[in-house]
Amino acid sequence: MTRTIDTVRAAMPGLLLSATIALAVRFVSDQLGGPAMLYALLFGMAFNFLTEDERFAAGIFFASRNILRLGVALLGLRITTGEVMDLGWSVVALIMGGVVATILVGGLIGRAFGLRGDHSVLSAGAVGICGASAALAIASVLPSHKDHERNTILTVAGVTALSTVAMVVYPVFVTYLQYDNVTAGVFLGATIHDVAQVVGAGYIISDQSGEISTLVKLIRVACLVPVVVVISLITHRSRAESPDKRPLLPWFLIAFVVLVVVNSMGWVPPEAHSMLTPVSSWCLLTAVAALGVKTSLKALADVGPAPIGVMVIQTLLLAAFVIGGIALIR
Repeated sequence: MTRTIDTVRAAMPGLLLSATIALAVRFVSDQLGGPAMLYALLFGMAFNFLTEDERFAAGIFFASRNILRLGVALLGLRITTGEVMDLGWSVVALIMGGVVATILVGGLIGRAFGLRGDHSVLSAGAVGICGASAALAIASVLPSHKDHERNTILTVAGVTALSTVAMVVYPVFVTYLQYDNVTAGVFLGATIHDVAQVVGAGYIISDQSGEISTLVKLIRVACLVPVVVVISLITHRSRAESPDKRPLLPWFLIAFVVLVVVNSMGWVPPEAHSMLTPVSSWCLLTAVAALGVKTSLKALADVGPAPIGVMVIQTLLLAAFVIGGIALIR
């Protein structure tokens, strides 16, 4: 008990710093609009000088790791299996096919541009699944190295910026393609990276498009579990000789699956659901703020334009795949 209290006490300054940044970011986002995740990164990076202060180190690490995993686990409350089946198998197959194609082909594109294998997978997974949330979850099971956190923060920043651009451009694009409300919702949900931007783009078209795009997006979020499990299995095998072994299946993935099942069975009271769902967003926002504090602008500048270029190509690849799939199933 004493050891736990000491750990919490040591983490409190850094944790409070990250939470305060998240609160400020939420206020600015609500007042001015714009992506809260991107604000969290930028605000956090403004406090990078505090990483040299040992008082904040433990709490920043706790927020960027443990709070992050709690937020990913709670994403399971947004999904039910019944809602997934209502879309039809052809749409579900299109969504999953887009995720798989983006990760496999997008990963190869990253390697062709000179990115490390883990960085390529991180970027492709963020684009293919659910933006910043996927980047953070995938990063948590990838092997650690000196550029690991820099690559993670760069991916989160890039995929969030691209998602914001897509939120503005894609509604105009689907109108040009003369998609009906249902088809437009499928396209927007299957291609835009972050949940908030999907919701925004969908409701620009119509209420029906907004509802369908959100549901399609949550199916992509559900793909996070099998993808991270596969990555964890592969990296676990590569770490077989290392004495520092992480669990084969991280606890937050197990919690994610359990919450999906519990939510699908209707066992979550409405009051608990309405209370816990925002907790997930706050946890992810706090974790991103902590990652921002740990990241310096100089470290990002040293990377060059290749990672952003790769994400742009991966984004266009996903959009092209979905357009082709819609043409086949219409």
